[in-house]
Amino acid sequence: MLKLEAGSTLKRLRNRYRLVVMNDDTYEEVVTFKLSRLSVYIVLSTIFVLLVGLTVALIVFTPLKYYIPGTNTDYKSAAELRELKYRVDGLEKQNQQNVQYIEGLKRALSGGNVAKLDTVKLDVPKPEEMQD
Repeated sequence: MLKLEAGSTLKRLRNRYRLVVMNDDTYEEVVTFKLSRLSVYIVLSTIFVLLVGLTVALIVFTPLKYYIPGTNTDYKSAAELRELKYRVDGLEKQNQQNVQYIEGLKRALSGGNVAKLDTVKLDVPKPEEMQD
């Protein structure tokens, strides 16, 4: 197995290469670049970091963040959602009470299911008996 030394790896990164772009029909050199592996790594790393930075900035500083699930941690919007939940719960309770009231009115107006009155005789003591 070939062992790589630190000096040889650094030397290979700094070796200069020539990149030539030629016209295929005339074999004329259009562009010539003098590159090393290190310069290519640096350029590609810089482009990657810039693209990631621009993407993060685009998401953080624009309304696009609201379209990403789980990132809606803004205190104001959380408070608004809580307030809306309380209002909806109150309206649901009020709606249920209105439905019960209307059903009671319908039953009373139709004459059906009239409540039976309690006709059990109560023994209520007279006021004179209570003073003893």
